[in-house]
Amino acid sequence: MRKRSSRRRMRMNRVEAFIMMNTFDIVIGLEVHAQVKTNTKLFCSCAVEFGERQNTNVCPVCTGQPGALPVINRASVTQAIKAALITHSRINPKNVFARKSYFYPDLPKGYQISQFELPFCEKGHVDIELKDGSTKRIGLTRIHMEDDAGKNVHQGAEGILGSHSSLVDLNRAGTTLLEIVTEPEMTSIEEARVFLDTLKLLLQYADVSDADMEKGQLRVDVNVSLKPAGSATLGTRAEVKNMNSFRGIEKAIKYEIDRQTEILEAGGQVAQETRNYDDATETTSTLRSKEEAHDYRYFPDPDLLPLQVSEDWIAEVKTTLPELPADRKQRYLTDHLSPYDAQGLVNNKPMADFFDATVNGGADPKMACNWLTSDIAGILKEKKQSLAETPLTPALLSKMIQLIQKGTISTKIAKTILLEMIENGTDPEKAVEKSGMTQITSAEELAPIIASIIAANPKQVEQYKAGQEKLFGFFVGQTMKATSGRAQPELLNQLLKATLG
Repeated sequence: MRKRSSRRRMRMNRVEAFIMMNTFDIVIGLEVHAQVKTNTKLFCSCAVEFGERQNTNVCPVCTGQPGALPVINRASVTQAIKAALITHSRINPKNVFARKSYFYPDLPKGYQISQFELPFCEKGHVDIELKDGSTKRIGLTRIHMEDDAGKNVHQGAEGILGSHSSLVDLNRAGTTLLEIVTEPEMTSIEEARVFLDTLKLLLQYADVSDADMEKGQLRVDVNVSLKPAGSATLGTRAEVKNMNSFRGIEKAIKYEIDRQTEILEAGGQVAQETRNYDDATETTSTLRSKEEAHDYRYFPDPDLLPLQVSEDWIAEVKTTLPELPADRKQRYLTDHLSPYDAQGLVNNKPMADFFDATVNGGADPKMACNWLTSDIAGILKEKKQSLAETPLTPALLSKMIQLIQKGTISTKIAKTILLEMIENGTDPEKAVEKSGMTQITSAEELAPIIASIIAANPKQVEQYKAGQEKLFGFFVGQTMKATSGRAQPELLNQLLKATLG
């Protein structure tokens, strides 16, 4: 496997160099399926809950029983309006549900209720910020609503390839999906990744979707093609499915660029097809020939009237939109956080919410950011926990930071009580009071300790006075050790300098 990976990397380097010589332009389009955050499914009242026992959240509607009629879920439409607003899309005042016919074990009705000629909204965009600081606008062709299929659980292999049988769980069947289709405007793997990161954050901030790929709440199909450099005519695309992580998406795109380049270099033609991605080998393989719209035999669903979305409804939803990622980042920059710190917080919404609550409690913004993204994040990573899984609260963290700001405790002391706060929700004031770990802020108390350390180390004193100024750190360390880290750093430095001369 290692030799194969090495050969693949060598081939990839050659292909990337080939692309860089402007022989071909890379063209990438994405189809993102986001599970909408609602309590019940799109056309029935079955609960939407992840991890429930198989085939328990089902009813005659979502299992396609004869005579069972769908009824639209208003909450799903409200979420779709939010998605349209945050992506600057034009909402069609009248949109129509259609039956998309195909046959697969996890599709109990034999068709999916989707939208075709009149989708929910069109012509939106998402602005992305690239590593070099530039921005690019990625157009959205459309966003439409549809009900999800169930889930095939393959036996004997990780995926469908190599499995000997499959079981069907219909708990997911009928949940609300938003299919977000981009224009083929991404020209690099970086742009595709940044777009997905940006879209995921938008959906999470607007509370449209939790967008958790591990729970199947965000699924992405990637269309990759190559065209002659500068040509206005797009090349033949391959659609890649079965990617369960953003890393997998990047690997799949890389492989397709490699594969298609070799075909075109040899004078061949790329087939229009749907391909399966294998995460173990980081390769794609033919799944089936690519279907066109007529293959699905779309027609308006006779059981559902056209959906009318009024301007009043849109205006009402608009008032409920929260602060979005770009606005939050700008606010953090105004609060004197660095662009790096601001983006780091914005990228982790639960941590950003925790940060806001901590600052609102009176903590210094920069200190709160440093504690959250450094010490606390490190402890959580080691424990494999999230903030929500600990008893630590913004009020407790704010209280600890304010103790530092007042000079009651040092940063070193704070680090000794932080773990207890995270594990047990300990009040920092009570922890300090119980242990007596307050800082020594009195010169009268600290001066005798410094004098004894200097008296005990005459050789180091002589060397320091002879010009070895690095030894100043030695005396700081000895004093901190003698005071169990309780000496106030500023006072300690001031007294040491005065004593050593």
